[in-house]
Amino acid sequence: MGTEQAEHGWLVDGRCTNCDVARQLAPGLIGEVGGRSAVLRQPRDATETGLLYTAAHACPTRSVRPPGGRLDAAQDPFPLALDDTVRLCGHNSPHTAGANSYLLHRPDGTSLMVDTPRWSPALAARHEALGPVTDVLLTHRDHAAHGRRYADRFGARLWIHEGDLDAAPDADRVLRGTEPAEITDGVLALPFPGHTRGSVLYLADERYCFTGDSFYWSRTTADLEVAESVTWYSVQELAASLTRAAGRLRFEWLLPGHGDRRHLPEDEMASRLRHLAARTRELRPRPVDFTAVRW
Repeated sequence: MGTEQAEHGWLVDGRCTNCDVARQLAPGLIGEVGGRSAVLRQPRDATETGLLYTAAHACPTRSVRPPGGRLDAAQDPFPLALDDTVRLCGHNSPHTAGANSYLLHRPDGTSLMVDTPRWSPALAARHEALGPVTDVLLTHRDHAAHGRRYADRFGARLWIHEGDLDAAPDADRVLRGTEPAEITDGVLALPFPGHTRGSVLYLADERYCFTGDSFYWSRTTADLEVAESVTWYSVQELAASLTRAAGRLRFEWLLPGHGDRRHLPEDEMASRLRHLAARTRELRPRPVDFTAVRW
């Protein structure tokens, strides 16, 4: 399907890296075909057209193309409110493997950014317009590419764990060990080695859990999952991190870097996390294989 066909309808062009972002945002309209995303059908109304524009403005390779091929900036919904506290930043970056990032609003009118979208002064200004951003929280090395530029623009503190410090050696705050650390009132950093040595979860108000690439919601299995085939550091350490967290980590919103988001009652999320820890303890190291992830 070539880009010239964009004149006749929406398409996903050949630059797609199968990162799953568009499929999260336009389910039923964009799906996986032949190892990459594809438009399954054209939109039927304005609501569905809006979903495709949302996917297009998030796609890290700009592969989701509207009729005529040119994106309408007026149809850019980002940062997109998930509720009254968290916004999805969109504009995913190819330099962070297409990871999702989030803006976490605090009661005093400030915000924290968890991982980052692609770097753009115009995007930074959008986030600044919603209130001062005091901290940029990196979940791990793979998502560190734009952290310093956003932190400098906002006048914010940049956070990373010592295990991944070489990815952001100029970080302002370095998390150490495996004990929780307070970022600000109501927000904790929970070191979570496994996907990388320096992976971190960020927990806000015992309601929102930003998991980076440690675990995510899979549409395939309709459950919490780990990306075992792209666990760079140690799947055994990831199992140990999950075991430490199971039974004491309480949250309702799962907000990962890769894979889908999910909002469930706290007790159900806790039960699923315990089962995930048990399943992960049974895993053994395997070669890296991006095609094996069960999105």
